[in-house]
Amino acid sequence: MSSSSTQNGRSRHRLYERFNRMRLRSRHSSEGSRPRSRSRAQSDQDLVTDTTASCTQSVTPTANPASDVLATSTNSGDDEVQSRSQQIAISASGLHRTSVDAFISYDGAGDVTTPNLWSAAFREAVDSLGSDIDVAILKSKHVEQLFRDLEEMDKEASNESAFLRGVRHLHSIQIPLERFKLALDLASPLTSCEPTVTTVFGVLRGVTAIAISFASADLEFAKQIGEMLEQISYIDDCDTLGQRTNKNDIHKALVSVYKKILEFYKVSFEILTRKGAKLVVKVILEQDHLPSIIQDFLRQADVLRKLVQKATWEIVEDIKGMLYDREISRWLGVEKMSRQSRHHADLRELRADQACDFLLANPTFIEWYRAPESRQLVLLGEMGCGKTIATAFLVDELDRRNKTQLPQPKICYYYCRDGETGNAVQILSALILALLGQLPGLKKIFYQWYKQVQASGNFDPATDIRRLEEFLQEVLKSLDRPVFIVIDGLDECDRDSQYSVIKLMKTVSQSNPRLKTLLSTRPEEEILEQLDGIAKIDVVSDPRRDRIIVERIIAKQLPHLPNDVKTIIADKLSCLARGSAIWTRMIVELIEVRKIRALGPMRLFLEGLPLPSQLSQLYETLISRCTSNDPENLQITGVALKLLAVARRPLSILELAWAAALAIAGPDVTTIAALAELIDPQRVVGLVHPFIARIDFGDVKKVQVRLVHQSVKEFIIKDCKSNLPPLHNARSGIALNQAFIDQANEHLEACALDLCIRYLLLDDIGQINIFSEEQMAIDELPKEIDIFDDNTGPVEYDPYCTWEVWEESMIHYDPTERGFGGFFVYASCHWPDHFGAVKTGSLPSLHDIEHLCQAGSTRLHNWIQQNRRPGCAIEPRFLFDSILYDPLSITALYGSEAMLQYMSENSTLSKETFLPHSVTRAAEQILQWGDLSKLKIMMLDDRLGCQLRNLDFFRLVVRQWCHPSTSHNNWDVVFDLVDHVLDIMVQDHWANELLCVAARAGCLPLVRRLMTRAHHGGSLRTQLLGGIQREQGPQPSRESTHQSIGEAVLGNHVDIVEYLLGEDGVEAHLRYLNLRGENVLHLASEACNPVMFHLLVPRLPEGRHQTDERGRTALVRVIMSSSDPKKRYESARTLLSHTDADVTPQNWSEQQDPLRTAVRLGDLEMCRILISIGNVNPLTALKRGENGQMELMDKKLENDEHMPDLLRLLSEHANIASKLVE
Repeated sequence: MSSSSTQNGRSRHRLYERFNRMRLRSRHSSEGSRPRSRSRAQSDQDLVTDTTASCTQSVTPTANPASDVLATSTNSGDDEVQSRSQQIAISASGLHRTSVDAFISYDGAGDVTTPNLWSAAFREAVDSLGSDIDVAILKSKHVEQLFRDLEEMDKEASNESAFLRGVRHLHSIQIPLERFKLALDLASPLTSCEPTVTTVFGVLRGVTAIAISFASADLEFAKQIGEMLEQISYIDDCDTLGQRTNKNDIHKALVSVYKKILEFYKVSFEILTRKGAKLVVKVILEQDHLPSIIQDFLRQADVLRKLVQKATWEIVEDIKGMLYDREISRWLGVEKMSRQSRHHADLRELRADQACDFLLANPTFIEWYRAPESRQLVLLGEMGCGKTIATAFLVDELDRRNKTQLPQPKICYYYCRDGETGNAVQILSALILALLGQLPGLKKIFYQWYKQVQASGNFDPATDIRRLEEFLQEVLKSLDRPVFIVIDGLDECDRDSQYSVIKLMKTVSQSNPRLKTLLSTRPEEEILEQLDGIAKIDVVSDPRRDRIIVERIIAKQLPHLPNDVKTIIADKLSCLARGSAIWTRMIVELIEVRKIRALGPMRLFLEGLPLPSQLSQLYETLISRCTSNDPENLQITGVALKLLAVARRPLSILELAWAAALAIAGPDVTTIAALAELIDPQRVVGLVHPFIARIDFGDVKKVQVRLVHQSVKEFIIKDCKSNLPPLHNARSGIALNQAFIDQANEHLEACALDLCIRYLLLDDIGQINIFSEEQMAIDELPKEIDIFDDNTGPVEYDPYCTWEVWEESMIHYDPTERGFGGFFVYASCHWPDHFGAVKTGSLPSLHDIEHLCQAGSTRLHNWIQQNRRPGCAIEPRFLFDSILYDPLSITALYGSEAMLQYMSENSTLSKETFLPHSVTRAAEQILQWGDLSKLKIMMLDDRLGCQLRNLDFFRLVVRQWCHPSTSHNNWDVVFDLVDHVLDIMVQDHWANELLCVAARAGCLPLVRRLMTRAHHGGSLRTQLLGGIQREQGPQPSRESTHQSIGEAVLGNHVDIVEYLLGEDGVEAHLRYLNLRGENVLHLASEACNPVMFHLLVPRLPEGRHQTDERGRTALVRVIMSSSDPKKRYESARTLLSHTDADVTPQNWSEQQDPLRTAVRLGDLEMCRILISIGNVNPLTALKRGENGQMELMDKKLENDEHMPDLLRLLSEHANIASKLVE
C-alpha cells in the first residue's frame, strides 16, 4: 500500500471519529430529555428519537448532501472504481426529505407533523415483524459495531475492505452501480455518513453497504445482489416524481419491501457478528437464507416497481395532458368554450322549460331523435322568438337522456351570437374543443395532427377552415359512439361561414351513421335553400308560451314586486309579446332598472312602453351588419323598413322590391319597363331579413312581408325622430314624447305616400287600360246569377268569412300581365290611406295630386278600378265610379283637413282637371263616405263655400242623413253649419222651406237647431213660423206641400210633431190647410198612427169635421185607409173619443157618411166602433124593403160575406135607437 493511500485512510478515520463524537453528543442530549423505559413501546420511541437525531446530524455538515466530495483512493488499481464512484451522488431530494420528515417529529411549539410515506411504511414494517426482529440490533452501539466489522471484514488478508471488493466484483460482472440510486458513497461508504441505521435512510444505506460487501461471495449471489440494488433504487420513487400521494397500493408494497429489507438486515447482522471473513462467505454459501430473502425481496420490489411505474406513468400522462391542454388551448382558444359554457348557463337560468316542452312532443323531433341513422334537424323562427332558449333546452334534454345510455353519446354545442362568434373558424374550433374535452384520448391525435400540419408549412392550422374541417371529419368518422352537434344562430354567421358549416354538417352526417345535427336559424332565403330537404320545426308565436315566458322572467327578475303589480305586467306583456321573448326580457329589465314598484306608475309605464335601449342597439347592429354600411344599401333598407312600418297590409316580396327600386331610381325612370330593370327582390329581402317575419320565398306575389314585432316599428319611429326638426311648441313629458311619435309617424306616412304617387304617375299607368276587352265583358255580366255555376242551392252566410276566402272561386286578373308592374296593386289600394295620414308639413305636391286624380283620365280610372278590387278579382268589392271623382272630391274624401285646406287655397279648379260643380260633388262624397268635419272647411272657404251656402246643399245634407247606408256619428258638425247661413236663408227666403224639408225627413237635430235659433225672434222666426203658402211640386203628379207639422205628419215622425207642438207660435202650422184642403188630421190618416192622433186631436178638435177637397173628413179617410186594421181602429177610437155629440149630421152626403162608408167596405169592427163609441145612428145605413124588413141601404159591398153580420149588428142597434127615440 502506498503512502498516499495510508494518508488517505488516516484522514477518513479522523473524519469518522469526529462524526461519531457529534452523533454521541446528540444522542446523550436527546436521551437526557425524556424518561427511560424498557418496554417495547419505549424502544420504538427511542428508535424514533435516534432517527431524528441522526437525521439532524447528517444534514449538519452541508445544506446539500449531494455536494459531499468523494474521497479519492491512492490505490492505482482502484482508479476505475474511484472514477465511477465519483459519478454517483446521494439523491438530494430523497436525503433531505427523509431527514426532515422521518417518522413523527415535533416542532418547537410541540405540534405533531405527519410522517412521510417512507417512514410510515417503514414503521408499519417494523411493527408487522413483531418479535421476529430485535429492535435492539438497530440501536447505535450495535450498528457501530456492525459497520466496524463490515469495514474490517477480511481486510487483513487482502489489505482491501470487503465493500470495495464487492464494488469491483459487481463491476466485473457488468452491474452498473453508477446508474443506481444508492444511499451511500461508493468510495467511502462506511465513514462518509452517520452509521446509525434506525431511520429509513439508514436501513437502506446499511443494507446497500452489506449487500455490496457480500457480493463477492458467489457469482450467482452477486447477480442477485445487483438486482436487489437496482430494485432498492425504486424506493426513492415512491412519491411518484415528488408528488405526495395517498395511493394505498404503493404503501402496502413498500411495507412488504421494507419487511424483506429488515429480514435481510437481521440475517446479515447475525452473520457479521461471527468472526472471520471466510466464515461469513461460508455461511452465505452454505445457508440459503440470504438468497431466499433476496428472491422474496425481488418479488416484492418488482411489485413496488410496477406500481411506482404505473403511478409515474399516470403523472407523466397528466403532464402530457396538461401540455396538450396548454397547447390546444393556445391554438384553439379555450376562452371560446368558457364563454359558450357561461352563455349556456345564463340561458338555463332564463329558461322556462314549460315554454319549450312542446318541442319534445313534436313528431319531427321525435323522429329525428329516435332514428337509428344519421339525421339533421333545423329549428326555424323569427328574431327574438326564443330559438336560442329552445336550443339550450334541447341541449340539456339530450344531455339528461344521454346519461342513461351506453355507450354514452357526446354533445357538442355552439351559440353564434354576433358576427365575431358567427365565424366558421370559431365554430369549428369550439366544436373540436368540445370533442377533445369529452374524449381526452383525441388530444394526442389532435396534437400530432397539428404538429404535422405545421411541419408541412401551415404554421397556424387553427385559422385554416379547410384544415379544421378535415380534422373534424376524420375524427367524427372514426368515432363509434353517437354524437350530437348543436349550432344555434346560423343566421348570425356571414355567408361564407353559413355555407361552410352547412356543407360540413351534411358531409359528416354522411360519413358518420351515428351523428345527429341540430341547427337553429332565422328563415332566410339563402339558408333555406341550402337546408332544402332537411327536417324543420317552426318556432311560432303561441299566447300560452308567451305567458309562461313572461311569468318566468318576472319571477326571476322582479320577485320583490307586489302580486297585483306583477299581474298587470304579465297581462300587458303577454298580449304584446307576440312571440318575441327578447323584447319581453328587455322590457322587464327596463322595469327593474327604473325601479318602478307602485301600481299606478307601473300602469302608466305599461301604457306607453318605450323601446329598450338594448334592443335599439341590437337593431342598429343588425342594420350595420346587413348593409355593411354601404350608402345605397342603407337607403334601400331605410325605405323598405319605413314602408313596412306603415303599410296597411303585409306586402309581397315583389311589391317591396318594386318600392325599393323606385326609391333609388333616378328622375329619368318614368316607365314600368325602365323601373323593372332595377328590381332585385333577393337583395331587398336580404337587407331587411332580420326585421321581417318568416316568408315563403317560393311565392314572391304572396302578401306576407311584415315586421317581425312592434318593437321594430318603434325603432324605425325612433330613428325618424332623430332626423326630424325639433318641436318648438311648449310641451313636456308624455305629451312631448307623443308629439314626437306623431311627427315621426307622419313622416313615415309621407314616405309611403310619395312612393305610391310616384309609382302611379309612371307613364304606362296613364296610357294603358287596366282591363282587356274580355275582362270588361266579364265585369259587365249580371252579378246576381252565376251562369257558370250549376249549384242553385242557397248560399250559407258565414260571418267569419274573409274577402280572400270569398273571392277564391272568382275569376282573377294579374295587373302585371297588363304591364302595370309589381307595386300597382298596393299603390292603388292604399295611397288614399297614406294620403289621409299626412296632416302637416309633409303634404304632397298639389300638382301630383291633380295629375293623379284628373277627372275623366285613364290614370284615375285605372287606380280606382284597382282600388275596388284589392284581391284582383274581376268582381269589385264595393262601388267606386271614377266618373264621379276629380282631385277635389278625392282630396275631400281621402285627404287630410290640412290637404283639403291647402287645395282650396291654392288650386285653380280648372275645367281640364276638375268636374263641373266640383264643390257640390265633393260635398256629396263627404256626406256619403267621408269625414263630415271637412264640410266646415269647404263651407268657410271663400272660394268653395259660396257653392254650399244654399238650400240645395242642405237638402243634400238631409237626404244623406236619411239614407240607410250612411253611418256617421258626428252629424252635429254638419247641422252646426246652419249657423253660418242664417242670414242667407232669411235673405233668400228659404228658411221655412228648410224647416219643412227637415220635418218631412224626420231630421230632428236640424229642426231643433232652426227652432232654437228662431227663439231670438226677428226675421228668422217670422219666416220659419209664418203660414205662408209653399211652392208646389212639378206638374202633373205634384204632391201638395204642407207646413212643418204637416210635413212631419206625412213622414210619420212623431218626435218631430211632439217637439213642434211644444214650441210657441206654431198654431199657424198646426191649422194650415194645403191647396187640397187637407189639415194635419187628414194627413195623419195616411199612416193611421194612433200616437199621432193622440197628439193632434186635442190640439185641433175642429179639424175632425173639416173636409178635404173631396168632402172627406179625417174619420172617413181613416175608415178608407189601407193601413193596418189595428192602427185604423185605434185611430178611429181616438177621433171618436173626443166627440161630444152625434157625428151624423143630416146634411152629409153618401160619401161623407162614415157608417155607410164602413158598411160599403164590409168592415164589421169599424161599424161597431162607430156605433158604440161615436154614437152613429145605424138607421142611416138601413132602409125598409118591399116586404117591410130592414135591409142595407147599400147593397153592393166590397166584402159580401160580412153582409149578414152587418145587417144583424145594424138592426139590433136600430131597434135600440128606435126605442130611445120613442
